[in-house]
Amino acid sequence: MKHRRGFNPLGMMSAHRKAVHRNMVTSLFRQERIRTTKAKALEIRRTAEKMITRAKSDTVHNRRIVSSRLFDEAVVAKLFTDIAPRMKDRNGGYTRIIKLGERQGDAAEIVILELVDYKLDTDDGKKKSKKDDAQSKEKPGKSKGK
Repeated sequence: MKHRRGFNPLGMMSAHRKAVHRNMVTSLFRQERIRTTKAKALEIRRTAEKMITRAKSDTVHNRRIVSSRLFDEAVVAKLFTDIAPRMKDRNGGYTRIIKLGERQGDAAEIVILELVDYKLDTDDGKKKSKKDDAQSKEKPGKSKGK
């Protein structure tokens, strides 16, 4: 049981754990999707959800608290102007964990941690050839022979 255990130390010294934690939360907000181990994802998720909840009310105090825990000011701005307004209607559960399987070397469980409203950029399976690109760049209605 997990009673009275505040966090998972992840087998690291405290300074290293805090640095890894800050890096991963910053990467999650920058890219909106990261691939990591299950143990790290569960710890990162707690912090990320608390930051999104803070960012929903855009005040100077909340910006200072969040920026003290993230490395990049551009990511702080993205959190307050882009991510938090998208989550305005949600009361929690801003992230999702998708299991991928086990890592080959040490059999650690690998997962994807992403924001709930993350949209995967996909092409519709249609790849343009160089010939199609050249034809689309030509202006319609003009012919070369006249």
